[in-house]
Amino acid sequence: MTTATTAPRYWWNWRFLTGAIFILSSIVMAAVLIRKYEGCKKSRRERRENQRETVGSLYEDEAWRTSFKVIHPAWLLAYRIAAFVVLLALIITNFVLDGAVIVFFYTQWTFCLVTIYFAIGISLSIYGCYKYRNRVGDDAADHVRDEEEGTYIAPTLGENADTSNTSKSFTDEECPSRKAAGVYVYIFQVIYQMCGGAVVLTDVVFWSLLYPNLDSEYDELDFMMASMHSFNLGLLLGETILNGMRFPMFRISYFVLWTGLFVIFQWIIHGCIDMWWPYPFLDLSSNYAPLWYLGVGVAHIPCYGAYALIIRMKQFWFSRSFPKSFQGER
Repeated sequence: MTTATTAPRYWWNWRFLTGAIFILSSIVMAAVLIRKYEGCKKSRRERRENQRETVGSLYEDEAWRTSFKVIHPAWLLAYRIAAFVVLLALIITNFVLDGAVIVFFYTQWTFCLVTIYFAIGISLSIYGCYKYRNRVGDDAADHVRDEEEGTYIAPTLGENADTSNTSKSFTDEECPSRKAAGVYVYIFQVIYQMCGGAVVLTDVVFWSLLYPNLDSEYDELDFMMASMHSFNLGLLLGETILNGMRFPMFRISYFVLWTGLFVIFQWIIHGCIDMWWPYPFLDLSSNYAPLWYLGVGVAHIPCYGAYALIIRMKQFWFSRSFPKSFQGER
């Protein structure tokens, strides 16, 4: 007979101790990485003084700027609105059909995180469209003022294209004094990178481990289950193609913290209430539990790396296929 999760002997054993050491050590290492690359005020001050970028550098316009100069930020805004509406409708439908039990699943945690990402993205894109409109308007006003004062010199045919690009883009070369990102944009960037790794982990675990072992009598694959494990990744990939945001590897730390928070949440809930585990590999009654925890933990690296690779491939292809129009990281 299976031991109740509220029983002391369920927790006071080598399996839980091993799992706890692994989870806590992962959280500590993630915190060290964040402290090293993101949290040091001194390094940020030195960066401003020396005017050089670091691996954690981030600019305000990266949150709303598109991958190409020819694509207006309003298109990214429209995509984010559409994605948010779809994701919100799916999570609400899931809650109506299955109730509050969905809060126990990592899939729904990640799905909500992606939905929050698009919600924040909408607000930043609205702000970005306003900034973009003012920037182009100011350039046009300067042009008219120069003509009125008689100081305007018409560009040659070759210069004309460069002038057009200058008035409608915010690349590093064209705008050396770009405004550094504030806390709100940093939160947005962090959520983006958490989502990148989490959606890959969620969908890989489901389609490779859980789906093949579904009980055909009680857990048939339906539209909702398939949607929750596909729309998250699909919509985020569309966002990745359109936006110009960077994806530094050290921010895998936030992804690790996200999963660690979920595991600790599960431990607390099961320590207080005797209930089923949402995922079989979380059950600490099995002697193989530490191996499962280790395996899923190590899987964070290739899952995060896979999404980072997609972004690097996008940057490589776009920068070489459209060198004059592409304005993302190269």
